[in-house]
Amino acid sequence: MSLKSNILKLSIFATGLSGIVAQYILSTLASYFLGDSTVQWALTVSIMLFAMGLGARVSKYLKDNLLSKFIFLEFMLSVFVSFSSLFVYLFASYSVYLGILIYSLTIIIGFLIGLEIPIVIRLNDKFESIRVNISTVLEKDYYGSLIGGVLFAFVGLPYLGLTYTPFVLGLVNFSVALLLFFMLYKASKEKLRKAILSSAGFIVIAMVFGASYANPIILFGEQKRYKEKVVYAEQSKYQRIVITQWKDDYYLFLNGNKQLSTVDEEMYHEPLVHPVMKLAKEHKKVLILGGGDGCAVREILKHDNVDNITLVDLDPAVTDLAKSNEIMLGINNNSLSDERVKVVNTDGLIFMENSNEFYDVIIIDLPDPRTIELSKLYSLEFYNLCRHRLKDNGLIITQSGSPYYASRAFKIIHKTMSKAGFGTLPIHNQVLSFGEWGWMIGAKNMTDERLKREFRNIKFNDIDTKWINEESLYLLSSFGKDIFDSDTTKVIVNKISNPVLYRYYLGGKWDLY
Repeated sequence: MSLKSNILKLSIFATGLSGIVAQYILSTLASYFLGDSTVQWALTVSIMLFAMGLGARVSKYLKDNLLSKFIFLEFMLSVFVSFSSLFVYLFASYSVYLGILIYSLTIIIGFLIGLEIPIVIRLNDKFESIRVNISTVLEKDYYGSLIGGVLFAFVGLPYLGLTYTPFVLGLVNFSVALLLFFMLYKASKEKLRKAILSSAGFIVIAMVFGASYANPIILFGEQKRYKEKVVYAEQSKYQRIVITQWKDDYYLFLNGNKQLSTVDEEMYHEPLVHPVMKLAKEHKKVLILGGGDGCAVREILKHDNVDNITLVDLDPAVTDLAKSNEIMLGINNNSLSDERVKVVNTDGLIFMENSNEFYDVIIIDLPDPRTIELSKLYSLEFYNLCRHRLKDNGLIITQSGSPYYASRAFKIIHKTMSKAGFGTLPIHNQVLSFGEWGWMIGAKNMTDERLKREFRNIKFNDIDTKWINEESLYLLSSFGKDIFDSDTTKVIVNKISNPVLYRYYLGGKWDLY
């Protein structure tokens, strides 16, 4: 009797494990395809919990053959969990209404889990008192959730990715269901045995087929998202990394967002690097936050008297790609392998909080502040840390999105940096792949007026550049009248405790581009 009870508890442990990981898989897919990770994680987790409640409510109407019904529910759960990523990638190839599928899968999986837990409690009621029964069943479910979360974070996503992690989870559910069936084989009717065995055979064939063709299917779905040919794709612990190719040009995407194009990346990286390097009285020690592609480092190395470059990028998959992939090496001139370059893979805010170094120049080349996580790296607290880590005559520059497509977000970055005590100068350039793009320069000991004056007097005669020159400096530092968003009352400082920036960024006029 205790053996049967333990098998039931093992099954609910597996349900908790696969259920929580299914939540994380769907949340990650929703963030990747639909954007705004905070909203998507909140929605998918909340919807799944709601669906579990619906399943628990419906379970009271299931009365006969509970064991067989539980096994069929486990089979169904294993199928939906296993094929969740494949369904999403395939659907993404043909429809823009992807949110409907993701949320539908969330409801189905949550509903099945909600059905299972009360059934296990009722089955286990034969073996334990209600007091012990309820506590032990729920205990195993919660323990499974813990193990599932740990496995997803440290094994599933970084090593198996969204391609194979679902199949591993589906196999766990399927195996436990089979074990339960064979242990209680004699207790079931012959007709039900045949139905269960037939279903199991079908599921085995489907899972073998799905796992065998998962990678080509996902690459097919991936390709449909991009105009150019996908020549490299990887799911890291933090993001989806894709490189595409059109003729002789390459494009780098992170989570579907374009990061650079060889068509015009110099029109972005040269304004990012060379003005602050020229304005700085010294640039022996340079810190780059972001910029894992190595292009900013490539430009910094063109300057004399650079002794040390520290590049801080969260994702080791990006910096490893920049140091080993032939395409990236051709773009960044193998810059990250220079003996003066030190790569640190950690969060930029954590690095600044723990750093004891002082820098001549800080260059912030981070993705756009489209999430709360990224918004903190454009916050007052973050800029205060940067100012503290700059030498007396130090300078900082951060990419700041578009001054026209997201003008209020651009102004918020400007105001936040000014609030941190920097003399500031907004600049912009027409980058063909991105549209009109902007940066914010900050000087520790210069006024806004002096910074602008010295900026326009920079000479580039000793630097090998492809686009930037003295004449371009007037273009970069001139904006004209504000015709897009002149309401300054809503331009407030971005703080970690009040992350307004990402909302205004997402609310920009991106449809104009």
